[in-house]
Amino acid sequence: MWQFIVRLILRYRLPILIIIGLITVFMGWKGAHIKMSYQMASMLPDDDPVSVEYQHFKKQFGQDGSVIFVAVKDPDLFTLNHFRTWYEITQEVSKTPGVAGVVSAARAYILVRNDSTHKFDFKPVIDHEPETQQEVDSIKKILYQQKLYDNRLFNKETGVHMMMITLDKSVINSKKRIPLIFKLKSITDKYGEKYHIKVHYSGLPYIRTITSKMIQNELLMFTLAALLIASILLFILFKSFRAVFFSMLVVVVAVIWALGTVVLFGYKITILTGILPPLLIVIGVENSIFLLNKYLTEYREHGNKVKALSRMISRIGNANLLTNATTAVGFAAFIITGNQLLVEFGIIAAINIFLIYLLSLFMLPILFSYFPEPKPKHLKHLEKSLISKFLDRVVIIVQTKRPVIYTVTVILVLAGIYGITKLKTTGNIVDDISKDDVLYKDLIFMEKNFKGVMPLEITIDTKKPKGVLRSSTLRKIDKLQKTLAGYPEFSEPLSVVEVVKAAKQAFYRGNPKMYSLPNNQERNFILSYVPSLDKGKRNSVLNSFVDSNLQITRVSVQMKNIGTNDIERILKDLKPKVDSIFPPKKYDVHLTGTSVVFLKGTNYLVKNLFQSLLLAIIVITLLMSVIFSSKKMILISLIPNIIPQILTAGMMGYFGISIKPSTILIFSVALGISVDNTIHFLSRYRLHLIHTNYNIKESVVAALHETGYSMIYSAIVLFFGFSMFTFSSFGGTEALGYLVSFTLLVALFSNLFVLPSLLLSIDRRILRKSYKEPLMEIFNEEEDIELDKLVIEELDKKKKKDKTKKDHYKKV
Repeated sequence: MWQFIVRLILRYRLPILIIIGLITVFMGWKGAHIKMSYQMASMLPDDDPVSVEYQHFKKQFGQDGSVIFVAVKDPDLFTLNHFRTWYEITQEVSKTPGVAGVVSAARAYILVRNDSTHKFDFKPVIDHEPETQQEVDSIKKILYQQKLYDNRLFNKETGVHMMMITLDKSVINSKKRIPLIFKLKSITDKYGEKYHIKVHYSGLPYIRTITSKMIQNELLMFTLAALLIASILLFILFKSFRAVFFSMLVVVVAVIWALGTVVLFGYKITILTGILPPLLIVIGVENSIFLLNKYLTEYREHGNKVKALSRMISRIGNANLLTNATTAVGFAAFIITGNQLLVEFGIIAAINIFLIYLLSLFMLPILFSYFPEPKPKHLKHLEKSLISKFLDRVVIIVQTKRPVIYTVTVILVLAGIYGITKLKTTGNIVDDISKDDVLYKDLIFMEKNFKGVMPLEITIDTKKPKGVLRSSTLRKIDKLQKTLAGYPEFSEPLSVVEVVKAAKQAFYRGNPKMYSLPNNQERNFILSYVPSLDKGKRNSVLNSFVDSNLQITRVSVQMKNIGTNDIERILKDLKPKVDSIFPPKKYDVHLTGTSVVFLKGTNYLVKNLFQSLLLAIIVITLLMSVIFSSKKMILISLIPNIIPQILTAGMMGYFGISIKPSTILIFSVALGISVDNTIHFLSRYRLHLIHTNYNIKESVVAALHETGYSMIYSAIVLFFGFSMFTFSSFGGTEALGYLVSFTLLVALFSNLFVLPSLLLSIDRRILRKSYKEPLMEIFNEEEDIELDKLVIEELDKKKKKDKTKKDHYKKV
């Protein structure tokens, strides 16, 4: 097979380059139409009961988490000039297309008793811009008497005032959201700029918008950084501009193909697919290193360029096939999670890893074939360099200090296992935002003054039409709200009860002391003042709280950005209390909203990611059986790659890094990449065993010297390539940088020291059995292609021309 591939690549160079060029143009055209994802990714399958309940809630009451919170701490807000500015900004925001409603101190509403109509009028506190300080003082007095707004619209104790901006549902999950939110921010920022006051922003629409923009910026930044880092490292290692340029050309084409693939599959750029371009650059450079090193090593041995190119393709091509397969498996394992975000990431990553394998396999030999032979300076790194001295030292240690290697390894593994016992599983809704970011600091500001901005919803089905407004139901809801108020993580609850209390206050001419539920005698008088309620129709005041039959209602509460463990603790504690207030036989009560969906989604995702990791290990084990038929040898080949996983998990436990969706996926990624060195080493080791008549010592030393350079070079590139992710603004991406870099570094030392030591320790009889009948014979194609039959196009033409001349002379 590989003889055919070598002939194909070297004989049809120009057609292959033209085909790759045409595909790249097409993929570039498709990639130019790539779009960002503006929807909040669901971590649960659509048929999950929690997801179904949440979708039902949104259909009944609309999207939760559609409000942007803007807060200012201004002790002079109720002075004439400051309030007029706040009023003007509020009016400008309310008139902005895409805004469904605005509530602030300058745009608040109250119920007013109208004795002539015997109804409540829903009126704004302010019907014109105030012109005197007396008017502002009057507005402040009226507002501060409204218990409904206390600790919801303002905090009297801290002097913080809120502006709540509700976005139109058609804008929330569309690309229009980004320009709208930045426009709203530019409007509200005027207040801070004018009076030198910090304006704070939060709310799910705002958080999602800012993070989407950050993803967009980081995609470009990390792609350019990956290209720069890889170029510098390749030049340092190979001292060749040609090697750098060709390798970079391959990965640039691969990135273009990746973006085109995203569009072809109908996907969009998310926080995960956004890291694919720099990830592919790093993986592509690793492929290039093994191919380039083989080409230069072969050329140094015999000085035949065509033979070096053919062996570069056949001997590294087959090893790279398996290494890229294992890497792809690490990513493809995410497909079984059922999470849309991870499924898309897994599919696109797995496909493009194979594509970049093919691109490097075809493009590098072809490009090098058009240029002269390597110069002596390009071969210097293969001579007595720092790395060669290091490898010589590794060989000595492996041969003479194996007990020390085993002892150190066992101690580290035991320490890692102990660290694993300290691991915790948790996550936050805005977990990936850096604590040093303004976005996170504003969130903490909101929590400090208003308890939180993360939605938690409780729906109550009374199972009876008009059952919501029964005195018994209202008292139960009030009791539930008092129960919720006992949790410091929750803000002041909001429900139909607050509307009824406000109605009673309005009935008694705005007396704040009367803000309470009406008794049975008061109830009929007060509710008769609610417009259209006597006709069985919903009133605009109640629209957000009850359904059309007044049978189902909601209790809304905002929650702090607490971890999933705390959310689960609170919900478990709350559920029996809710059931004691609303007996399940008479009422259907459900806890839902973004917070609940996130909790269930996180638990579901972590469970499935563990399953995907297990699947990756199983599939990689099966791939390793391609080389070996012995279970013991398969086990030996896996040991150097399990050790880094244990140590990484242990380090997470020691440093308090929790198991969550953004960190658990690291293990599958790192496993798929780290096993590459093992495959390259064992493929060369197996080859040398056959040549040395199964002399283990000679084979191990030869394999170490042959693959050691590439293993170290690729580890350096991968380490620095993944380290750049530590500069990300997202906690998950930052953790990916730290943990994968650490895992790959440990994997390098494990493959350099532990794997050779294990091979030197095994019994010769086991060794022969291990290689007796592999499932697939892909590493034994040692017969070189007949070089007189393998001619590159230009050489072929030259020979034909020379033959024509010779025939001509013979005739003469």
